[in-house]
Amino acid sequence: MLTLTLTPGQVSLSQLEDIYRNGKAVHLVEAAHIAIKASNAKVLKAAAGDEAVYGINTGFGKLASIRIAPEDTATLQRNLILSHCAGVGETIPKAITRLMMSLKLISLGRGASGVKPETPALIEAMLDKGVTPVIPAQGSVGASGDLAPLAHMAAVMIGEGEAEFGGNIMSGKKALIAAGLSHIILGPKEGLALINGTQFSTAYALAGLFEAWRSAQTALLTSAMSIDAAMASTAPLIEEIHTLRGHPGQIEAAATMRALLEGSIIRDSHRDDDPRVQDPYCMRCQPQVVGAAMDVLRQASTTLVREANAATDNPLVLEDRIVSGGNFHAEPVAFAADMIALAIAEIGAIAQRRIALLVDPTLSFDLPPFLAVDPGLNSGMMIAEVTSAALMSENKHLANPCSTDSTPTSANQEDHVSMAAHGARRLARMNDNLSRILGIELFCGIEGVRFRAPIKTSPALQAVSTEFYRTIEPLNVDRFIAPDLERAASMVKQGQMLTAANLKFPSLET
Repeated sequence: MLTLTLTPGQVSLSQLEDIYRNGKAVHLVEAAHIAIKASNAKVLKAAAGDEAVYGINTGFGKLASIRIAPEDTATLQRNLILSHCAGVGETIPKAITRLMMSLKLISLGRGASGVKPETPALIEAMLDKGVTPVIPAQGSVGASGDLAPLAHMAAVMIGEGEAEFGGNIMSGKKALIAAGLSHIILGPKEGLALINGTQFSTAYALAGLFEAWRSAQTALLTSAMSIDAAMASTAPLIEEIHTLRGHPGQIEAAATMRALLEGSIIRDSHRDDDPRVQDPYCMRCQPQVVGAAMDVLRQASTTLVREANAATDNPLVLEDRIVSGGNFHAEPVAFAADMIALAIAEIGAIAQRRIALLVDPTLSFDLPPFLAVDPGLNSGMMIAEVTSAALMSENKHLANPCSTDSTPTSANQEDHVSMAAHGARRLARMNDNLSRILGIELFCGIEGVRFRAPIKTSPALQAVSTEFYRTIEPLNVDRFIAPDLERAASMVKQGQMLTAANLKFPSLET
């Protein structure tokens, strides 16, 4: 398995995406192990001392005033993990679990958590050998860290819980043994270091970000296809319009659409005699809408990269003291997740309006009703458009902010929480919806362009159409279409159409 070497505090967005998409294992740079050893020595010294230090020789949360005897340290940490394994619901995807584990490794590598070197080493080994903890999706409010999900991860490390290894689910202890690994016994503060932190929320938010960016790229392609299918004007894509406003995403979106439409004979056929003075906003304002979404996604990425590199457990081992703080509060992640959700919803909303335009003969300029061959006998894309409207509406509801919702927990000790966990988790569902909307638009646009034959679209969009038709046949007669819609969505999610276009699309990492 290929391995990335990570420098905590300097891990890049592209490295994080590599872990998520390609399942890379990760190791920390050697300098990180030096910092880990130094912070562990401070924790061991505090554990042997007489002064009460939260999380090291005290109880947790509301029980922080209770002193714990040195001989009970290991039991304290073990009990902490087991008691916090209270997650419920479906198991989170393997790619997100591995990204979460990598984020925890990065956080421990900052040298502010006080764990012994063997603890991050075990995470490295689990990633390398393919031991993946089984982690329920529900149970975190994103406040004192993602306690329940991270506890399920930590449980495997101490030989408890469940894990997947070699395609089979087994006990955590058996999975470690099968991989040639040994469980650890937690030392002072180690259980707390493992379960405090925002790594579950951040992993889900990053996954949502990566998928949303791919959809934003694809939306530029599908909109260009729709423009040619509808014989819409490309005058709104003129460079000067967008430079006069100055938003980077808008400028890049328009440039990408111009490149996609370059050489279109359809466009040239009505360049000097546009059939309409102005097109509806869904055709005319794509750079302004998706460009703005791209800017928002980049803002969210800045927050999430910072969070991925942060030390977010509690207490933190500083240069001259061990201090209890609140870095585990996931408010930055919650805000970022809400921003991503807004971008996803708006990319889908304007795409859905283009679908509606293409199937409406009063708007689509000489295309047959519902893009049907022999309309009346055939209904064409009539209900596919309705499906896209349902998906768009669902995403609008899901885009409502989660960060503004708080409820007190843990006997009012944790009296304001971020709700980052489910704010980030909902992005997966929204991205699935968006990929289906864009898949439907792609299908409609390609079919619309087909009706313009023998006049051709641009070489880039012709290549996209050719690739699309390798998987999905033209809609010459009505057929059982649901599988085709899922195939179209899959091509969007996999970035297959972006590859087919063979052009440079805007990058998330500027």
